[in-house]
Amino acid sequence: MDPSNTSIAIIGAGMAGLACATRLSKAGHTVTVFDKGRGPGGRMAARRAEIGGETVGFDHGAQYFTARDPEFRKAVAAWHTFGVVAPWPAAGDDAWVGTPGMNGPIRAMASALDVSWGTRIERVHRDGERWKLETDHKSFVADAVVCAVPAEQAGVLLGDAAPDLAALAQNVTSQPCWAVMAAFADRLNIPDDALKNPDAAISWAARNSAKPSRAGGECWVLHASPARSHEILDLAKEEAAAAVLDDFFAQTGLAPVTPIHLAAHRWLYAMPGKPADGVVRYDAERYIGIAGDYLHSPRVEGAFLSGLALASDMLSAD
Repeated sequence: MDPSNTSIAIIGAGMAGLACATRLSKAGHTVTVFDKGRGPGGRMAARRAEIGGETVGFDHGAQYFTARDPEFRKAVAAWHTFGVVAPWPAAGDDAWVGTPGMNGPIRAMASALDVSWGTRIERVHRDGERWKLETDHKSFVADAVVCAVPAEQAGVLLGDAAPDLAALAQNVTSQPCWAVMAAFADRLNIPDDALKNPDAAISWAARNSAKPSRAGGECWVLHASPARSHEILDLAKEEAAAAVLDDFFAQTGLAPVTPIHLAAHRWLYAMPGKPADGVVRYDAERYIGIAGDYLHSPRVEGAFLSGLALASDMLSAD
């Protein structure tokens, strides 16, 4: 692609989309990113709540990440220098978290790009030699398109525009997760700040307030396992929150404690299944591609590397 006259639209401002956008932008392309969310995060989102007159953040999506690939390690080192990530030994010797919330690096990446928040792209189709992206009330045009949303969403969005790419995404099945955010007046009698048990009803529980640069008192994030999340998938948020909290107390052996704050969020596409065959997919003749952790590995690092690899394929296509 010739950067002097190529415009690129990227759907999805999560780690994959922003990694791709950053590389393409640095190469001189005009890049616009669209995201349906109100702000940075995606599955690295942080939820804010007013508790006792104080604004408290909960990492209700991804809890931490590791960095093993040299490219990702280099990015993490830069984020560390900028103060938007920090080590969190409670989750492992090589664990990192965003600061002051998990969306710290996402926010930093997005700040250097042209991102249109609160913009849900409903349809993608050809308009002559270019692509047209439509919302429910507005349209945009671009020479190239990147779809960096969860596999199930990509499969629907690209069904008409790129059937082959859509079919690849549709072959991936993601597992759901109910995430519960709970705050307590006093510290719970749990010595560890992170509890992991993939075979239990609560596969992950973390004292969110113990993470670096976090505010608030005793705050916990609880993730129901995929199996448990399936069992309570269609409950109302209030009912799901109560069920997951009951599971947490039963699993830890603590006597139930009434929280001073309790909320739940349902992630329908929390964990993609077996990654699709290959790291990236790009149609160089039609200038359209897909990126995401489902094309690499179900981790923050996998999303980053998928976005980076797609950008490299696009830059070398011509």
